[in-house]
Amino acid sequence: MRALAFRTNGGPEVFEEIDRPVPEVGVGQVLIQVAYAGVNFAEVQHRRGEFGAPDGPDGYDVPGLEISGTIAAIGAGVGGLTEGETVAAYLPGFGGYAEYAVADATLVRPIGGVPGAVAAGLPCVFPTAYGVLHDAGRLRPGETVLIHAAAGGVGSAAARIARTLKAGRIFGTVGSADKLALAGSLGYDALFSRDDFAGQVLEATDGRGADLVLDPVGGLVRKASLEALAPFGRVVVYGDLGRHEDWTADVWDLWKTNKTIAGFNIGDLARRSPATIGDYLADALGALESGGLTLPDPQVEPLAAASAVHQQLESACTSGKTVLRVATASQS
Repeated sequence: MRALAFRTNGGPEVFEEIDRPVPEVGVGQVLIQVAYAGVNFAEVQHRRGEFGAPDGPDGYDVPGLEISGTIAAIGAGVGGLTEGETVAAYLPGFGGYAEYAVADATLVRPIGGVPGAVAAGLPCVFPTAYGVLHDAGRLRPGETVLIHAAAGGVGSAAARIARTLKAGRIFGTVGSADKLALAGSLGYDALFSRDDFAGQVLEATDGRGADLVLDPVGGLVRKASLEALAPFGRVVVYGDLGRHEDWTADVWDLWKTNKTIAGFNIGDLARRSPATIGDYLADALGALESGGLTLPDPQVEPLAAASAVHQQLESACTSGKTVLRVATASQS
């Protein structure tokens, strides 16, 4: 099978197209013929070596955390799925930038009437968005939410999900001025520059601050987020896009100012509560099919364009979701 992989860590230029055997399906797993693979910043981190050096059986690692496609084979012990069914899947061990991928059945859900390109952008992004809002963030109706990296995949998904969870006002921050005009199309009440957001949030809330802040950026953004919190406000940490040297929060200050810091990590959830990811994926697919949740179509690029897409992600030049078309014209 054809796959896009790397055998050394580095920039987008390390990608190579390779040929690998089709993987074998194991107990509790399904083999999926991949149609589309979602692109996420974690795959940039994987390629750069932030999760370690490539350790595949042939010396290569294949990125890709989320896919859609057709079930080609089913392992022992799997129920509720059938060969030939079109599904979406989360792949905590990567492997999506390939013509076939093996997935734990717990992390696989039928896509129903949702288009394959749309479904491929859900399995990592939407469980994360649900998790940071509902589980880690404890969002309540009427609360004000501030979402950093607002134009990215998780950010734009979280804005829409926050609306379905009956948030009051939904604000976001972006890293470049040209993205400020995207507020309405991404589902925000307002977007602010990430360089100077704390004062703007306080002004927009008459000095009260945000009840919930979603932060995948880190560094000084994380510190300033605490300053922009309302009483009993929460900052949920779920990434480190800025690659900043982190700071240490003072528990005494949190106690004295009625503030909370929480964390969300989908990799840990996949190890310890994979059914939660599967349930949130099913919720997202169901809401899209019923019309309760709407999304813009993702940008679709060929698998060979992965290097360019990664470069855009690293340069913060993207908005919304990008997926890679893996299937050939005859398969899609």
